[in-house]
Amino acid sequence: MTIGFSNEPLLRSKQHTLDVQDLRGSWHFRHSVFGYGFSSIYTRVDQVFALWGALALIMFVSVQVLHASWQQMAVAWSGLTVVAVVGMVAMVHFWAKVERLMWLVYGWALLMLVGTVITNWGVFGYVGPVLLNLCPLWLGLCAIGHGLTGWGIRSRTFLGLTVVHAIAAFTITQLGTWQYGVTGAIIGGSLLLLTQLQWDMRPPIEYAALTDEQQVFNRHQRQLRNSQS
Repeated sequence: MTIGFSNEPLLRSKQHTLDVQDLRGSWHFRHSVFGYGFSSIYTRVDQVFALWGALALIMFVSVQVLHASWQQMAVAWSGLTVVAVVGMVAMVHFWAKVERLMWLVYGWALLMLVGTVITNWGVFGYVGPVLLNLCPLWLGLCAIGHGLTGWGIRSRTFLGLTVVHAIAAFTITQLGTWQYGVTGAIIGGSLLLLTQLQWDMRPPIEYAALTDEQQVFNRHQRQLRNSQS
């Protein structure tokens, strides 16, 4: 049976009654600002979003403001990208295994590595068309990744991000030299926003990768979420 899209809001405040696969490796922060206390949980998926969001902002903004050579930046950012890919796979492995989404994780990894190879080909091979279209290239790759994510987890939020990134990919070169900073803001800003909010996802499924006790815990968490909604 095909699992459809949920009718949850596209974005809402983070929920705290999480399932086993979300709690594994999560960070729980408690803050106090002007006497008002609040807390937030950052799952491994949130942590990966934060990692890639920060890298995207730094990479593209550095091209905008720094005067380092393209070759120097390509070497530095390629190394960080490879490290981030390995880190992503390791960080979300348990979550993806439980959610039956390892194909999605490997898909994102492949997209990032393909983008890195093409970028280096353009930089070190002095391929003009590639150098002139680095921003559309990365926006297009992210559009594909968000599309796969939206379909894989049945999320309208990620399908919406697919449209945003695709439109930007076709129009970003109109901004001239400012396209790098704007590209970083779109790619990185979207991911950093997702770390702070709860996005929609497919209805719960039975997870064969979990023990009976873990499945019972998840059902209890699901009942709590339903009572709070």
